[in-house]
Amino acid sequence: MPTYPNPNGPGRLEGLTFTADPTIERAVAAILTAIGEDPTRDGLAKTPERVARMFAELTAGYHIDPAALINGAVFDVSYDEMVLVRDIDFYSLCEHHLLPFYGVAHVAYIPQGKVIGLSKIPRIVEMFSRRLQVQERLTVQIADFLNEAIQPQGMAVAIEAIHLCAVMRGIKKPNARMVTSALRGLFKTSAAARSEFMGFVRVAGEHR
Repeated sequence: MPTYPNPNGPGRLEGLTFTADPTIERAVAAILTAIGEDPTRDGLAKTPERVARMFAELTAGYHIDPAALINGAVFDVSYDEMVLVRDIDFYSLCEHHLLPFYGVAHVAYIPQGKVIGLSKIPRIVEMFSRRLQVQERLTVQIADFLNEAIQPQGMAVAIEAIHLCAVMRGIKKPNARMVTSALRGLFKTSAAARSEFMGFVRVAGEHR
């Protein structure tokens, strides 16, 4: 069974305040010095504090309590067709270069007597994206968490993202997009269910 950090933390990112960690501030000042800059000059004097506060915000997902996030919003409903929330915008940080990757997530499930409140799915995507990530792990974490929470007949997650580590440096390919998927239950065993999900994902891509 998956384990998640900080089970006593808040249940949502909205309303959190983000403070600068002095250790990160000192590290940023050291980086500025190492690249030949003067961290005390006017334009950079507050940069270490800003960057430290930024990292607190961009990694806030480590401090969310998943149980508090769901907060009992799983309901008994007699519905057994696909539920899809598509085009969920997200931003994350690649753990290899600490550069952003961003895109959209599509999340679908086939209920087995239970559904989850609509707002919870984007919040779950955000919780896992606000951490140092690789896209493959992010996709699996979302799928496994929801699969455990609502135990549906099938669970599917697809993510399409642009990685700035491939845009700004290295191969420098601005139009390269990475697509990952995680399929559970009927979406893995039923070609019809899988085809229906992927059809909606293709339509979403055509409309962006």
